[in-house]
Amino acid sequence: MKQTMLLKLVPTPEQAAALLDTLHAVNAACTYAGQVAFHTKTSNKFEVQKLVYGPLRMDYGLPAQLAIRAISKTVDAYKRDKRIQPTFKPEGAIAYDPRVMAFKSLITVSLLTLHGRVLVPFRVGTYQRARMDAIQGQADLLYRKGRWYLGVPLDVPTPPAEPAAETLGVDLGIVNLATDSDGETFSGAALEHTRQQMGTLKAALQTRGTQSAKRHLKRLAGREARFRRATNHCISKLIVTKAKRSHKGTRAGGLEAHPFSDGTHGS
Repeated sequence: MKQTMLLKLVPTPEQAAALLDTLHAVNAACTYAGQVAFHTKTSNKFEVQKLVYGPLRMDYGLPAQLAIRAISKTVDAYKRDKRIQPTFKPEGAIAYDPRVMAFKSLITVSLLTLHGRVLVPFRVGTYQRARMDAIQGQADLLYRKGRWYLGVPLDVPTPPAEPAAETLGVDLGIVNLATDSDGETFSGAALEHTRQQMGTLKAALQTRGTQSAKRHLKRLAGREARFRRATNHCISKLIVTKAKRSHKGTRAGGLEAHPFSDGTHGS
């Protein structure tokens, strides 16, 4: 079973600057490679590599393996929709495979940058410490609001499925997000309250139109969606935990009328 675990990196200011330079250079190189792929209508990785490898090394200063990773990222994005020229945000995530990344101890990782390799410490708790041996494959370097993370893939054993003698049915709705066949309901009042509250605040800020209001609107962007996903996830976990505790399977209905229809219902 594949999972992803986040490791919080704690770079020095010099290391953080090297990582940020690398992030900017790789994503700029990806945008250039995307322009070439789009105009030549080339989606074959090796053909794109012939066209852009030299400029990525010379003009963008990428080490050889980071240039290869940039080409792979570009081709994958172009293949998803060949009608659109792929562009990349300066601080978008970049992939590190074992040739440019190596764990040197339980709390340090070596990462290749434009300025050579840096040995960056990271924080681990009980959860991460117990799963370090399960890390496999390439990781993603992430930069979020001034903080650095490494998203590492885990290959963990799939727990054996227990046979279910009965089924816990779940009906999904609007007022009550979910109602199970035992009669227990899970209210959507908190979601509705947050939606109305956010709507009123956004309308007021849009009417004001000041620079401060625009900054506030930017901070609000996505907050409601994140709250909805978190609420749906928590309810899903409660239902699944209840079903497991009573050795029942789960079956949901009414997806078309419910926020769970974004794919986060998890039952």
